Amino acid sequence: MHPTVERFQGRLRELGATGEAKELPNSSHTAAEAAEALDVSVAQIVKSLVFLAGERPIMVLASGDNQVDTEKVAQLLGEPVGRAGARTVREATGYAIGGVPPVAHATEMRILVDRDLLAHAELWAAAGTPNAVFPTNPDELIAITHGEWADIRHEF
Repeated sequence: MHPTVERFQGRLRELGATGEAKELPNSSHTAAEAAEALDVSVAQIVKSLVFLAGERPIMVLASGDNQVDTEKVAQLLGEPVGRAGARTVREATGYAIGGVPPVAHATEMRILVDRDLLAHAELWAAAGTPNAVFPTNPDELIAITHGEWADIRHEF
């Protein structure tokens, strides 16, 4: 197992999570790739996305088939919100885009969690590298992230 995934697995245990990180044979860089590799719906994939609220990084955990409505996020936070660049993501989380997990970050961030994830008993999230994931569920995800449920889905 990749050292980053092993280190992340240790952090999961410290947080009380029960799932085991696993490395997939191919990239799970996108929600669609992860869903295909795991034979689950794209909606069960947790996307860990970093935004900037002013100068402050925040994380949004979105269902794999949803796009984030930054206006809704801005209303929740009371300030304008924009996507963070790769360097900011790495500095805030300690991980590169494509492998950013929902927990065990380099800095503390406010975390908003897509309410649509509540519809699934089993969820899968990145575990530190582009081809590593771990299973969780909505209750555990909220417990380990100290996140808050939010309506963040972009309506088309």
